[in-house]
Amino acid sequence: MSHSPGITRRAMLRQLAAAAAFGATAALAPAESASAAPQKSGPGRLKQSLSRWTSKAPLPELCKRLKSLGFAGVDLLYADEWAVVNDSGLKVTMGYPAKRDNFISMGFNDPANHATLLKELETTIPLAQKAGISNVITMFGNRVPGIDENQARDNCIAGLSRIAPLAAEHGVTLCVELLNSKVDHHGYQGDSTRFGVEVMKGIGSPNVKLLYDIYHMQIMEGDVIRTIRDNIQWIGHFHTGGVPGRHEIDGTQELNYHAVAKAIADLDYQGYIAHEFMPAGPDPFAAFADAYKICTV
Repeated sequence: MSHSPGITRRAMLRQLAAAAAFGATAALAPAESASAAPQKSGPGRLKQSLSRWTSKAPLPELCKRLKSLGFAGVDLLYADEWAVVNDSGLKVTMGYPAKRDNFISMGFNDPANHATLLKELETTIPLAQKAGISNVITMFGNRVPGIDENQARDNCIAGLSRIAPLAAEHGVTLCVELLNSKVDHHGYQGDSTRFGVEVMKGIGSPNVKLLYDIYHMQIMEGDVIRTIRDNIQWIGHFHTGGVPGRHEIDGTQELNYHAVAKAIADLDYQGYIAHEFMPAGPDPFAAFADAYKICTV
């Protein structure tokens, strides 16, 4: 892994997919039920975590250092990594259901993908419950020629509605991520809060929610605080990142993340806010510590 400004989560997915096979069963460790409310590790009203791909530190070391900073968990982990985080005393705040090079582009907007996606989730959801993991990520997918937006919305509703009962049975929330299609993920279908909320309303399940990535939605829409306030009931998870550049969330970028964090906390949000940025400075952990302080409200 690398802190190079040129690396993206998509590139990291390719590296990790090539590095290891999906090892879910071996990765599990005893944990409390996924329905149990996790406790905050540090001060403030928000539970904060860090996306795994943003650090090149070995996972045990990363967990130790994040715990010392007050973080509650680590985000975006494959099943063969879950036990390491659980053993450290931190939470896995978002799990992947599969290692695939096309994880982002292959989503529920295309019914041709449903069988594969449902099989992955049907396998992972019980494993997540066993490991005490309450969130599993999935994607809307890239736009497909011949499928207009209304059809894509209906396809997402149909596919995710099939898996929602299993998620509810196991106390797991499926988090469908909103991404920008302007800079990082050209062609991505779920590039607006409006589209995501329409899908959530169509499903109508508390176990299928949006992963609202603040970085991505600032690029596509702006008006972040009002949008979050208006749609918090459909949001199950947050990601951060500085705009422009996806670097530190400090004064070098355009959003006031302390104000955003306060707005989220004021809504009595009980989920996680996970930092997902590439540190540009010489000390990544100083950047992670600073992000934690900025979002401590």
